[in-house]
Amino acid sequence: MKDIKCPSCGKTFRIDPSSFEEILLQIKDEEFNKQIKERLLLAEEDNKKSLKILRREMEMQLIENKRSKEIEIKALESKLNIAEEKKKNALNDLTNQATNKINSLNNELNKLKDEIKNQSLISELSLKNKVNEAVTKLEKENSALTTSIEKMRLEQSINEKLIEEKFKSKISERDLTIQELREMKSRLSTKMVGETLEIHCENQFNLNRATAFKNSYFEKDNDVSSGSKGDYIFREFDENKVEIVSIMFEMKNESLNGSTKRKNEDFLRELDKDRNQKSCEYAVLVSLLEPNSELYNAGIVDVSHRFPKMYVIRPQFFLPIISLLRNASMETLKYKSQIDLMKRENYDITNFENTLEQFKNAVGKNVSLAQDRFNDAILEIDKSITHLQKTKEALILSKKHLLSADSKSQDLTVKKLTRNNPTMKKKFNDLNSFEDEVA
Repeated sequence: MKDIKCPSCGKTFRIDPSSFEEILLQIKDEEFNKQIKERLLLAEEDNKKSLKILRREMEMQLIENKRSKEIEIKALESKLNIAEEKKKNALNDLTNQATNKINSLNNELNKLKDEIKNQSLISELSLKNKVNEAVTKLEKENSALTTSIEKMRLEQSINEKLIEEKFKSKISERDLTIQELREMKSRLSTKMVGETLEIHCENQFNLNRATAFKNSYFEKDNDVSSGSKGDYIFREFDENKVEIVSIMFEMKNESLNGSTKRKNEDFLRELDKDRNQKSCEYAVLVSLLEPNSELYNAGIVDVSHRFPKMYVIRPQFFLPIISLLRNASMETLKYKSQIDLMKRENYDITNFENTLEQFKNAVGKNVSLAQDRFNDAILEIDKSITHLQKTKEALILSKKHLLSADSKSQDLTVKKLTRNNPTMKKKFNDLNSFEDEVA
């Protein structure tokens, strides 16, 4: 018996060792289950935090791409405005130069006119020659200016066309980027022309299998023994062939012109059933359904509130979700190893205790059987003793009778025999006489 003191009331009570060991075992099991639950909760929180971080990073990446494109657009618009201003300034400069030149020519013409007036004695022919020379000179200079202006206008036009083409190309790139962003926002996936969603995901995985998934299994689920099957099963193993993570994939696509519009919710229950039947840890629905849903277009959607460890993604998150879940499982692998070790240790202890208990039970059973046989033997001995005692008493009584008979026989004499028997007395006397004669 063991003395145990209550920490609350301070009383001491006695308890037998077997009950004490049961209490210790219960406390140990409760602590063990508590540790397992805490570590599983920590692993789940790590997974959720990783998913939130990935979702936040992808959102930040989209926002950053949008900002960079807007900055490029603003830079192009600024360059275009600067080019427009340079064009206007160049035209203004050319106009000012032409105006100044024309004014200068007009001034020279006025001077010539004044000279003609002052030189009234010069002949009309010389005056005409001078006028013609001046006019010719003015016409040449005017023609040169006109040619220069036309040349500058042509160069400006060429520059404008180049800038316009460059700006148009940038605008088209911007429009294409905006269109891609809009399509990514509305569908988060381009239409896969010439291939199904399953083939697309399989090709994406095979492109990265040799580098990122050396110890992975990713094949179609062809086992219909349970009545249903998923599309693909992913399993990752470590160097010791221990499974790290397993994922059941379901791919859902529908035609843009289809009349029946199905929802992602319609496939979650069946996917959860397939995941449990094939013993997979996670379930992922790769879907192009509900293209205008803000929920599913936001990134990786955790639907664990409906079914445990289940996610809905768009096709471009196919490889990221595998990497995310695999990395999270790698982080929790050491906890799983510790839990397995604790389970094995607990199993060894339990097995030892069970073996000891079985030995105790077997020995107890043998002792009980031996005790029963011993009791039976004691009873038989007691019966034998009783029987022998009765036999002893009978023998003692018989001995007494024999002793009495012997005593009586010892007291028997011829004299007593022949007393009151004359005939026998005569016979014995005759016999004695005969013996005496013979002697």
